[in-house]
Amino acid sequence: MLGIRLSELAGKEMINISDGVRLGAVGDSDLIIDPETGEIESIVLPRRTNFLSFWLEPKELIVPWKTVKKIGSEVIIVELDQSYSHFKSFS
Repeated sequence: MLGIRLSELAGKEMINISDGVRLGAVGDSDLIIDPETGEIESIVLPRRTNFLSFWLEPKELIVPWKTVKKIGSEVIIVELDQSYSHFKSFS
């Protein structure tokens, strides 16, 4: 996955292959970039929340770039296993 542009990721849905869960759209996300290498470290997806979960749960999903398995024309397939804490606070 060398030489990919952010514009090529925008609008694609991210799907976890381990459980089939739709994680969110990359167009609404942020990237964490290694300042020394310029490589993507993680994709930060905003979590869609309802009123109750807004106060109780973290608001972002941090997806390590190393978990990206395939980038298709409409979706990005990632592999996050059960041991990964899906939602984390990001500051």
